[in-house]
Amino acid sequence: MTTVPRRFEILLVAAFTEGDGAPPAPATALRSAVVEATGDTGASGYPRYAGEGMEADIDPETLTVEALLVDGAEIDYGLSVRVAAAPAD
Repeated sequence: MTTVPRRFEILLVAAFTEGDGAPPAPATALRSAVVEATGDTGASGYPRYAGEGMEADIDPETLTVEALLVDGAEIDYGLSVRVAAAPAD
């Protein structure tokens, strides 16, 4: 049985860049938010996470954001989102 992580940190960045696959540092993100599992499944079929003005459907196996709202709106073209492990409490 696969365990779904309870929380992630979402990083909104200016654009996707090729690299080592590591997420950008939170300090370089335009905006970041720690989101927690809501217990719901989004329209994409993946678990829904919400917090700090962001709501996302995240594939916990690939860390792919399948859907994202920031303050209730979709993000503009040219912006990208990355997922990182949530910081420890």
